Amino acid sequence: MASVRPKGKVAYDNRERVVVVTGGSQGIGHAISTAFVQSGAQVISLDLIANSDSDVIQTGIETIQCDVADTQACEAAVGQVIHKYQTIDVLVNNAAIQPVASYHPIHELDESVIRRMTDVNLLGYLRMARLVLPMMIQQNSGVIVNVASGQAHRTAREVGIYGPIKSANVMQTRQWAVEYARQGIRVVSVSPGAIDTPMVRASLETQGGEASLANRHPVGRIGKPEEVAAAVLWLTSEDAAFVTGTDLEVDGGLGAFGAFADPY
Repeated sequence: MASVRPKGKVAYDNRERVVVVTGGSQGIGHAISTAFVQSGAQVISLDLIANSDSDVIQTGIETIQCDVADTQACEAAVGQVIHKYQTIDVLVNNAAIQPVASYHPIHELDESVIRRMTDVNLLGYLRMARLVLPMMIQQNSGVIVNVASGQAHRTAREVGIYGPIKSANVMQTRQWAVEYARQGIRVVSVSPGAIDTPMVRASLETQGGEASLANRHPVGRIGKPEEVAAAVLWLTSEDAAFVTGTDLEVDGGLGAFGAFADPY
């Protein structure tokens, strides 16, 4: 179906581009999916919950039910996209979890939580890249965006699994960028600070409340999903054609300030 495009100026023209976003039903993923639709792209979200036909008509975002921790489900979803559209121009690895149950020192974590977070947040990115790269190599073009986190660069107490995994997402970006640059493929990542998403909202109590979390950012507030989406649109555009292997911190100055955690 044709993408839903708004009236007025669009930042980038992505008509005829096919974009796959994992975890595109809410939060940052939904904002990224929406931004691409508004710029003319055909957007397919891979998510645990598939949307209805009416949702597709209203948003322009097609959804395929897929758990990125399930290799066979990922294979089927990517195969479906390629069969229908004959290409994948952009992959946004966004699907990630940070359950409240993970906010503990590692010796207190249940191994099922560790395994699930690793399978989704780390191996999920790897699964999707491995499946999409052959298509991109064949067409000698493509962009992969890994959504990492400010916690990839600085940490806090009780995020002993999420932080190291997100740091690995940044290293995945660098490694894949070097590996596939000569095949016309760019790989970049974004590291958001605290963004107003359901996942962050669910963790506010562990973070000392919204005011405390906002005050850790020099701009004095948490970010909006649309602000991350705007960065992703630029990174995947021709304006960023010489940008690869780079992580862009979209964090309201948090990285300059230097810490997620309050001082001991």
